[in-house]
Amino acid sequence: MSRPATILIVDDTPENIQLLSDVLTPAYKVKAALNGERALTIAVSDPVPDMILLDVMMPGLDGLEVCRRLKANPKSAAIPVIFVTGLAEEQNEERGLALGAVDYITKPISPPIVRARVKTHLALYRQNLELEAKVRERTEELLRTRQEIIRRLGRAAEFRDNETGLHVIRMSHYAHLLARGLRISDDWADLVMNAAPMHDVGKIGVPDHILLKPGRLDAGEWAVMSRHPRIGADIIGDHPSEILRMAREIALGHHEKWDGGGYPQGLRGAAIPLAARIAAIADVFDALTSARPYKPAWPVEEAKNFMIEQSGRHFDPHLMDIFGEVFGDLLEIRRQHADRPEDEPG
Repeated sequence: MSRPATILIVDDTPENIQLLSDVLTPAYKVKAALNGERALTIAVSDPVPDMILLDVMMPGLDGLEVCRRLKANPKSAAIPVIFVTGLAEEQNEERGLALGAVDYITKPISPPIVRARVKTHLALYRQNLELEAKVRERTEELLRTRQEIIRRLGRAAEFRDNETGLHVIRMSHYAHLLARGLRISDDWADLVMNAAPMHDVGKIGVPDHILLKPGRLDAGEWAVMSRHPRIGADIIGDHPSEILRMAREIALGHHEKWDGGGYPQGLRGAAIPLAARIAAIADVFDALTSARPYKPAWPVEEAKNFMIEQSGRHFDPHLMDIFGEVFGDLLEIRRQHADRPEDEPG
């Protein structure tokens, strides 16, 4: 059985509060406030009211100002507000509705009208909450599906290049850690983590005899290999989705270098997209510390020192400062997602 709705009555006259409470109490839980300041406090206290009946003419904060503040606060913005007032002037009704009120009830009140209006707007409010919940659930499901497709495509590329798909998992978590260190926003850091697995999807377009060659690539083979960032960008394409736009930036830019010596565009410094600069650090650190067909894994301290030496040349110096600060956390991620026990930090 669902709980009864909570109605907050706001009026500076106790008799008016009592009258409305008598009308509503049989069906609803009633709270009361004698002034606007108290109403604003109750409106954001858990659990928040399901509806507010608000007098217009009050000392201090009048009802119009209370309504404006309620709608400006994300925690109370969705609560339906009905003005209950003796003022019948059209301009006041227009002002109240413009501020976000859903209805007006005039004094002296008619109990049947009060009950009918409250019931109607509560039903609409609950329908809107249910609809928003369904839309949110569906949106989250679509996002999860899109993220999983991105991860799977990233792993498809990695399975052609080495023995495990854990590289994309590790480097995406490394990238997330670095992105969080920038303190831009948690959402942006999550976007970096979810887009990073597509960094090497272009390797799908590189022939096996080049991709899996155990020795050095000759000039012709290297020319083919160096096309994989553009191939990856072409595979991802131009898309309005934030995550796919970022995935394309990372795929195209993660082999660029801070000093301009990278490929495929030879971008320099801040001209390299920030997410690609982050992915470059995450990708190289994991590549150095992982065994590949053509090399053994580097000891983590040796890899760290080499990367620090490359600050300002290969890597963004500010990001490398963050790399140093979170290095212990990077090693914990590496331990949690190790390919084999011997791959753990040493």
